[in-house]
Amino acid sequence: MKKLYVSFQGEPGAFSEQAARAYFGSQCNPVAREEFRDVFEDVRKKKSFGIIPVENSLFGSVHQNFDLLREYHLYIVGEIKLRIKMNLLSLPGTQLKNIRHVYSHPQGLGQSDKFLRRLKNIQLHPFYDTAGSAKMIAEKQLADSAAIASEQAAIHYGLKILKKSIETDHRNFTRFVVLGTTPVIPKKPGKTSLLFATKNSSGALYQCLGVFALRNINLLKIESRPFVGKPWEYLFFVDVASDVKSKIFIAAIEELKKQTSFLKILGSYEPGRIVR
Repeated sequence: MKKLYVSFQGEPGAFSEQAARAYFGSQCNPVAREEFRDVFEDVRKKKSFGIIPVENSLFGSVHQNFDLLREYHLYIVGEIKLRIKMNLLSLPGTQLKNIRHVYSHPQGLGQSDKFLRRLKNIQLHPFYDTAGSAKMIAEKQLADSAAIASEQAAIHYGLKILKKSIETDHRNFTRFVVLGTTPVIPKKPGKTSLLFATKNSSGALYQCLGVFALRNINLLKIESRPFVGKPWEYLFFVDVASDVKSKIFIAAIEELKKQTSFLKILGSYEPGRIVR
């Protein structure tokens, strides 16, 4: 079976790696990269795949990746929604009562706030990555410390899980999108992600969204971002419940081109499954 190289941001054991394995299955050969931009560069240069988080159900969007989607000539070719389970990890033999320091990405700490407030005499340390905090504890053999990270990180770094699923809200999901160099045409009814900038005129956004409303195309998401390089102008990221093979969608896009100063189709793809 041919292996597929899939770049992700973070250390081995990161939630992004978990999402990549869930999406690609046994074909997946995950490649850890330091920065999100490195993932985009890998896909661009090696014509492989990448996977990035774009939004979390509790903490909102990953704005940096929206900006990179605008910058790079790549396509969204798939998505997957991963239930994020935060676990407290430590060296084997360490007991919860001995923990004095907890490390994790700021979102890992924030998403576990209720559990952490019940612990006494501990210091919280924001770290660059959830899996990175697990790696650090394993490498430095910190017997009085714990990391908040995935179960995969515990396996990868030989740590034990002191407490499972410590996230405050168990309705914690992150949506990941898969990046490729070639657009796909969904076999099943799909969805499309796009971004556009409106013309500087009264009612411009209303007119842009109207091209979908008039054709009964459902908007699944809309979010604005500053248009980098154009102060006080904004880009709108939109997901719609239609795809490039739909004649109605094609007509909507042709009309949208007339109403916008910038338009980019990020890709059509099948709605992603939820992995719990």
